[in-house]
Amino acid sequence: MMLPTHAMVGLALAAPLVSIAPEIAPAALAGALAGSVVPDLDLYSGHRRTLHYPTVYALLAVPAVVAAAVVTLPETVLLAAFLLGATVHCRMDRYGGGLELRPWEGTSERAVYDHVRGRWRRPKRWIRYDGSPGDLTLLATLSLPVLVVLDGPFRLVAAAALVVGVAYVALRRRLASLAPVVFGYAPDGLARYVPDRYRR
Repeated sequence: MMLPTHAMVGLALAAPLVSIAPEIAPAALAGALAGSVVPDLDLYSGHRRTLHYPTVYALLAVPAVVAAAVVTLPETVLLAAFLLGATVHCRMDRYGGGLELRPWEGTSERAVYDHVRGRWRRPKRWIRYDGSPGDLTLLATLSLPVLVVLDGPFRLVAAAALVVGVAYVALRRRLASLAPVVFGYAPDGLARYVPDRYRR
């Protein structure tokens, strides 16, 4: 799934705290948003493997959530929300398409790497690929309530995610065709950092 969808899932996870526990909601929102985005910082270096830990994040999230419930401080809430957001991100990647430049072709059986089991988990393709109409539907479904419930910077993030998501979906297939052309002109010093999937 695309990064804006992951970001909205993070905000949606924490949004109920705005009504239930407004004093810790900002920490939960910030943590969940960061946790839902951070795994994709490995986009150009072992994507869905380097910072994606579907089992490890889940194992860390359980005690962190318990600790935040017992010792409810902004720091414990932020950490628990971060780990929860990262866990959901990695799990969601399994429900999308494979790790390939053109995931609508369905040729990759790599969704996310599971370090505990030492193997790639297969994509389920419930959302056919990142930037698909189904991905946009999920993004819009999550964004609209979040835009109503949240205010301030988190509302701006939700609005920006929706705009970026719409643009990305409109351009997704064209970007796949352009990537090999653009990265084909990368200088030799940079070319070794270009993922193989962007060269084809």
